[in-house]
Amino acid sequence: IPIFRIFDETKAREFYLDYLGFEISFEHRFEKNTPLYMGITRNNCEIHLSEHYGDATPGSSIRISENKLTQYHKVLTEKEYKYYRPSILEQPWGKLDMSILDPFGNKLIFYSE
Repeated sequence: IPIFRIFDETKAREFYLDYLGFEISFEHRFEKNTPLYMGITRNNCEIHLSEHYGDATPGSSIRISENKLTQYHKVLTEKEYKYYRPSILEQPWGKLDMSILDPFGNKLIFYSE
């Protein structure tokens, strides 16, 4: 399960839950006002998001299989997210990719099989 470093819980929730459509599978804090560690899922993809120093390096990338990539792209485009408007690119090997950067510099590459 990939771990992405996050720096702002509100931005992470807006991006991953509201925009991309992930759902929370769990949330953990050692106590009030401490860093968040959260699991999120969408279809068969699970990602962990961490505010903890040293858990992960910003700027990581993952590839996520998306069976209905053009439909998912349409859903995201219709949301008119203020900070990102992804495009679908046809790769030389014949597959479609849609790369999206999160607010913390991590790259999610959704691709069609």
